Amino acid sequence: MGDLATALGMLADPTLVVAVLASAVYGLFIGAIPGLSATLATALLVPFVFFLDPLPAIAAVITMSAMAIFAGDLPSALVRMPGTPASAAYTEDAYLQTRSGHGSRALGVALLGSVIGGIVGAVVLMVAAPLLAEFALLFTSYEYFWVAVLGLAASVIISEGSQVKGAISLLIGLLLSTVGIDIALGYARFTFGSVDLLQGISFIPAMIGLFGLSEVLRAALRPSGPVEVVRLRTQGMFRETVRTLRRYWRGMVSGNAIGSVIGALPGAGGDIAAWVSYAATKRASKEGHLFGKGEGHVEPIVSAGSANNAALASAYVPMLVFGIPGDTITAILLGVLLVKGVQPGPELFNSDAPMLYGVYLIFIIANLLLVPLGYLAIRGSAWLLRVPPSVLMPVIVAFCVVGSFSINNGYLEIIIMLVLGVLGYLLERSGFPLAPVVLGLVLGPIVEKNFMQSVIKTNWDLTQFLTRPISALLLVVTVVVLLYPLLRRLVRTLRSG
Repeated sequence: MGDLATALGMLADPTLVVAVLASAVYGLFIGAIPGLSATLATALLVPFVFFLDPLPAIAAVITMSAMAIFAGDLPSALVRMPGTPASAAYTEDAYLQTRSGHGSRALGVALLGSVIGGIVGAVVLMVAAPLLAEFALLFTSYEYFWVAVLGLAASVIISEGSQVKGAISLLIGLLLSTVGIDIALGYARFTFGSVDLLQGISFIPAMIGLFGLSEVLRAALRPSGPVEVVRLRTQGMFRETVRTLRRYWRGMVSGNAIGSVIGALPGAGGDIAAWVSYAATKRASKEGHLFGKGEGHVEPIVSAGSANNAALASAYVPMLVFGIPGDTITAILLGVLLVKGVQPGPELFNSDAPMLYGVYLIFIIANLLLVPLGYLAIRGSAWLLRVPPSVLMPVIVAFCVVGSFSINNGYLEIIIMLVLGVLGYLLERSGFPLAPVVLGLVLGPIVEKNFMQSVIKTNWDLTQFLTRPISALLLVVTVVVLLYPLLRRLVRTLRSG
């Protein structure tokens, strides 16, 4: 109770309150612009939260991401363009609902479903994180090595598109993580004689380039036509929404469960949770044949809309317990925390419990704040969607440059941002996912550090990675994850045969 009281006092900090409100408005704006993602919003927010204390910085990212994931439903329903990847699964149904005169119901369901999903995910975080932290206290460098490898493997297996391309993206991230001073031996690697590169590839400008500048390049090289917004009536929206949620409560329960589980997988995130929930709901529903056809259907919006926000909170479980990001948003936040000297892990639950209680409360507050602000966003959605790209994109470029420069007040960060922005554009254009690049960049040093610590203290006795009970269990799980696509294909072949 003392830690909880301390956390409540920390939440009353005026700086935190201003950060939460400002990031909420910012998240709604970015999320409502078709094609811009919550990850992009996080990358552009980093230069500002970088100068805040840890809890206000985390609070700003949590609030912004919750708002942005919901706001992505606005262009889905009104212009048939998902605002964020997490809204893509049910875009067709949301738009068809609007065209048939049920747009307010679709967005109302998306709003309340997001709120409930976010709160359920927060409860999962509150329950699962402390329990896993007690288990993680038994970990040594051997176990942390396998946890990081498991995170890398999972990011490839569950990445969108070809898993071979996901593996290549991961290798690019791992290669970038090796630039600078060798962790164990202390000699320079891949610095090409540059003193500035001895500190390695700065994480923050790398993320700004990958997700910020690459989006600008994509918009500039593939311009879209004028947006035609469908008119929306919001009268009686909440009354109709409550009736719909009561009718399809099973879809909401399954969506929350799927989102909470998928979100806790390293590298997964809300977009994958939404697609998995959509597929599961379509298979289980008696009306699954109506999804995406005719007037569309509200049931996938109930389930998938709950899943993507539930995944947001559960993604913090591996990040807080093991220091392994659950999605690209927590990957960026993890980089910020490491730069600020905060090391996520099981010791954090003993050394800084008030901050963790503050994180739990922020999830509840952010999702409750989503109700009034989300309703206002629905009312003003037509105005938000009419912001011309010719105005928005130069502003994003300015944020990218200023944000990168502000990290160390050096031009190297701007160069890193530009190079990785072009790389991010080329990778996505060729079908290579960016999430594994981020995971490789974040987890590469963790894998290398724990591996070198393990082999140095045992004089290169590699059997310790295999014979320690927890380490052996994590090895088996990692192998199962890597072989999962092959096993699934084998099962399908046996069934068809």
